[in-house]
Amino acid sequence: MKSPLDARDATMVGRRTDGTVIRRPLSPHLQVYDMMQITSALSIGHRISGVVWSVGLVFFVWWLVAAASGEAAFERAQWFLSSFLGVIVLFGMTAAVWYHTLAGLRHLAWDAGYGFDIPTVYKTGKALLVATAGLTVLTWIIGLIAWLA
Repeated sequence: MKSPLDARDATMVGRRTDGTVIRRPLSPHLQVYDMMQITSALSIGHRISGVVWSVGLVFFVWWLVAAASGEAAFERAQWFLSSFLGVIVLFGMTAAVWYHTLAGLRHLAWDAGYGFDIPTVYKTGKALLVATAGLTVLTWIIGLIAWLA
């Protein structure tokens, strides 16, 4: 006895350009993404940096609440943020903020219709990574100079 036809089967049937019938997945999944491709990696990085930035805001709110709560609470927050782990967290958050902001500007340019050709996509992707590294280091250099002055 043959099982009844599933309506979803119709959406899984496609044709190649030469007319050959193929079965395709219902939606793209990880198997369609080439993780070594800069466009996929930067897109995933943009999403991850948004999450990191959101988590970083929790630390910022904690610091603000500690500053408003009194000297003892502020001292604890300052102790953590100036510890080795705290500095690593702050450095990572700085990099995430710069990356997410620059990637967002790149997406705005795309929304305006600029930079869709493949050579430009690769150039802006590489520029995004270089600018993120440069601006993160520059931010920390300026911060350290201001702190030591």
